[in-house]
Amino acid sequence: MNIAVNAHGDQALEVVSPIDGKVYVRRSYSSGTEIEAALARAEAAARDWARTPLETRVALVARFGQEMVKRAPQLAETLAWQMGRPLWQADETPRLKLVGELAAQAAGGALTEEGYPADPGIRRFVRRVPHGVTLAICAWNYPVAMMGYLVTAPLIAGNVVIFKHSPQTPLTAEIAAEAFAAAGLPEGVFQAVHMTHPDAEKIIGSGRLRAVNFIGSLAGGKRVHAAAAGTLTQVHLELGGKDPAYIRADADIERAIPLLIEGSYSNAGQSCCSVERIYIHQSIRKRFIEAFAAEAATVTLDHPIAGKQPYIGPVVRATSAATIRNQVADALAKGAKQAIAIGRSAARDLGPAYVEPEVLIDVNHAMAVMRDETFGPVAAIQTVSGDEEAVKLMNDTEYGLTASVWTADSETGVALLDQVDAGTVYLNRCDHADLYLPWGGLRNSGTGRVNGREGILQSTETKSFHVRTRFV
Repeated sequence: MNIAVNAHGDQALEVVSPIDGKVYVRRSYSSGTEIEAALARAEAAARDWARTPLETRVALVARFGQEMVKRAPQLAETLAWQMGRPLWQADETPRLKLVGELAAQAAGGALTEEGYPADPGIRRFVRRVPHGVTLAICAWNYPVAMMGYLVTAPLIAGNVVIFKHSPQTPLTAEIAAEAFAAAGLPEGVFQAVHMTHPDAEKIIGSGRLRAVNFIGSLAGGKRVHAAAAGTLTQVHLELGGKDPAYIRADADIERAIPLLIEGSYSNAGQSCCSVERIYIHQSIRKRFIEAFAAEAATVTLDHPIAGKQPYIGPVVRATSAATIRNQVADALAKGAKQAIAIGRSAARDLGPAYVEPEVLIDVNHAMAVMRDETFGPVAAIQTVSGDEEAVKLMNDTEYGLTASVWTADSETGVALLDQVDAGTVYLNRCDHADLYLPWGGLRNSGTGRVNGREGILQSTETKSFHVRTRFV
């Protein structure tokens, strides 16, 4: 994404496609007057939407999901060009629709009046009420699916949403706005607004929002948090990760490796819950590395639309590719080794945003690749002496989104996971946002949870009722 100035002197955004390095789309950012008008419309719509029966809200949001499915080919093509994912993997509408359906199911129970102990003549109960005007800020790496967490669930809970998509994926927001309009939502309930980061920070700091939901980088989350300081606005953040996997000596390596390959390289490693650190017991070092490297060598890289269904395409920007290569270079300079040959796909000929899949061995925590979020197709493997060292290294990070342990001993595996600081932990699985469990991180991976009942509850406030029915 580049910020330019148009002929009228206004700021404009240019989306540079990582596929070919060319400008894919240009858009003007909304002016201060336009942002103010959107905020006023949201404020005007908030009370009526909150009082709209739940079944009506659910039906309208379900219609939105259906309208997005109708637009799946258009969404997939724009997604591929905007962020580089292979076209054959680019339809996220099934997940968006499913998140909405599960949120609707959870809302019936979560938003039901809850009774508390009563006294003679006194009735006590709690109702959940929506926050009100919510700003949702979306990341580019799953630009359609993430709307389930950022938009669908808050709307079902009775909030109105101003939606700011990443400047890398503005067309996704525009198509969503069309789908909401086709679904028949009242004016002001959902609005997609192209805002600069400073303009977004300005309305966050205004105190006129009741909640901000952000998915993005740690740096971006800190800016949102700082902008909200002193406003008492609820801030929900889902940020980065440096997620570890520990492979015990008794793990089923043959079954684990395909899942770990997917966890390391799917979406070109550009997932907050990608596996970025792999710790293996010293007794299986040779066998695991040989098998993992052989499987990683089959990960194909090519043009995401013109290529023959490659497993990965380019990363989102040439600057991101440079950061990934710098991490690899730092590791190699400090003694790491490459377990597979690079250049298999002639990535340099495809363009500067194309990064070859990497497997690094003999790494350690003095290397940036084991400390800093990579967000690219790099698997880094470190040998450990046993469980104690593995847990210590897994927790040696500023992040805490997910972590996994791979073992045939489920009781020991769960006991080890209980010692790991992460919002979601897996046994014999990885890189999976389970829609039936609350989702969110610890430490610098964020605050708050989404999904199901917990997601609905965190999109609302608790309102307590103390009702005297008679004087005793």
